Amino acid sequence: MPNQPHNFSHIEEVNPERRLKQHHRLFFWLAIAAGLIFFQGYMIAPLIPRLAEVFEVSDQEIGLIVPAYLLSYALAALFYGLLSDRFGRWPIIRASLYVFILFTALTITAQSATQLIFWRLLTGLGASGLIPMTFALTGDLFPFRERGKLLGFVFAAMEGGMALGSAGGALLEPFIGWQMLFIATSVAAAFILWRLQRYSALFDSPKQQSLPSIRDIFAGYSTVLATFRGKRTYAYVFLNGIFHSGVYTWLGLYLSQRYNLGEIGIGLAIFGYGVPGLIFSPLIGRAADRWGRRWLIPPGLAVAAVAGAALSFQIPLWMTTASILVLSLGYDLTQPLFAGIVTDLGDEDSLGQTMGLKVFTLFTGFGIGSVLFGQALLLGFAPALIIFSLVQLLIAIAAIPLFRSEAPQHKKS
Repeated sequence: MPNQPHNFSHIEEVNPERRLKQHHRLFFWLAIAAGLIFFQGYMIAPLIPRLAEVFEVSDQEIGLIVPAYLLSYALAALFYGLLSDRFGRWPIIRASLYVFILFTALTITAQSATQLIFWRLLTGLGASGLIPMTFALTGDLFPFRERGKLLGFVFAAMEGGMALGSAGGALLEPFIGWQMLFIATSVAAAFILWRLQRYSALFDSPKQQSLPSIRDIFAGYSTVLATFRGKRTYAYVFLNGIFHSGVYTWLGLYLSQRYNLGEIGIGLAIFGYGVPGLIFSPLIGRAADRWGRRWLIPPGLAVAAVAGAALSFQIPLWMTTASILVLSLGYDLTQPLFAGIVTDLGDEDSLGQTMGLKVFTLFTGFGIGSVLFGQALLLGFAPALIIFSLVQLLIAIAAIPLFRSEAPQHKKS
């Protein structure tokens, strides 16, 4: 029957190359799904000035839609990772997409800022099951030396979602309205779920026979964080997330206030965000596999700091647009590489838990960063950008010795 999932279980014995091709096709659709999730996540921030007008509230109040989504996303990721180790990756991905589709569609019913924040919070709970499972699957299906390329591909799709969401949301809203943006996203997610159904047999079986106890859960986290490599990597995931989300969340308001841009102007100015990742993420992943992450992470942190600092000055709009593009490149040179390291922490039986902790750490940083930058705006955009950029530059300098052990194709514990 055409709607039945294809059974590829015999392919591994008969034709390993064909099964590998099927794995790559599976990752293509997972990457598209990840890109869509980032599209709807990033289309919100540039709309903050417009949504503040629609719901007749302050920019700071409507700005809470960003941390509401990000922090609920972070919290749910912890549970999805644990559940996937017990029940398998596919049931969790499927359930996550069902919830994401439902609450994304229901967002259009919001009649106030409070209701919009509520629906964004519930959407975050649903959205967070797919990306950590996709990361975990790289550990399930591919050796460490090949994961950089695959993660680069997934991050390229996510960056494409960032670029389209950043620009597309602001550009399309004046013509179709903010409600239609959510409806279109929900329909697209339903189509992707339908396409993923045929690859369900390719997913590995559950890694654990029963759900771990609370004690075992914390023991698993303690094992990952007991090593210097684990502590260092998760700390940088968190701090880097604070910086990038803090600056990005408020770019729409920044462009509106500094250059008096409307939705279309904001969309065009932010269009460069995500484009470097769309183009270069696979190349960055291959470079990490070949030369090691130690040569890429410190420069990635530093270029983001420089781009953030540049925005604090009174510069022409074209220079601001270029700085936003460089800011995005800094993200591409760091978070995908951190994800590659995390796939090599812990053991294979608890990889879902390990990746869940990574996503929890990243999106907690995202949520806190948007709130902290919003508070720093009480001082003005220039001081807020300088403070964030100086901290980012300091952690870039510290990363030089801290990541020197990240040599290529060498498994560490």
